[in-house]
Amino acid sequence: MGKTQLSPEERFAALVDEFAPDPDVTPPAVGGRRPFGASALKARGKVFAMLSGGRLTLKLPAERVAALVASDAGERFDPRHNGRQMREWVCLAPGYMGEWLPLAREARAFVGATR
Repeated sequence: MGKTQLSPEERFAALVDEFAPDPDVTPPAVGGRRPFGASALKARGKVFAMLSGGRLTLKLPAERVAALVASDAGERFDPRHNGRQMREWVCLAPGYMGEWLPLAREARAFVGATR
């Protein structure tokens, strides 16, 4: 039997569950009005991972983002879709089949280290 592929929403929900024990991480808001960042994982109020257009989007050091882009694992995040890409944000490619958790942990550590 083949392995069932999880949807991006299911994969993100698994990340939320993984970070639930971390007291410094705030899970996505549910229900009601949802301002920017409401559907994201945050460390001490700073977004480090979110689902955007069905793609995992992470805040990582610029060099790490460049390496992921160069390896075709993702592309720079362009939140306004106007060509102004964010240097420290990457959207994983739709076909990226690697584990999300290690990258999310990198993002969590990066955001937790920045002040």
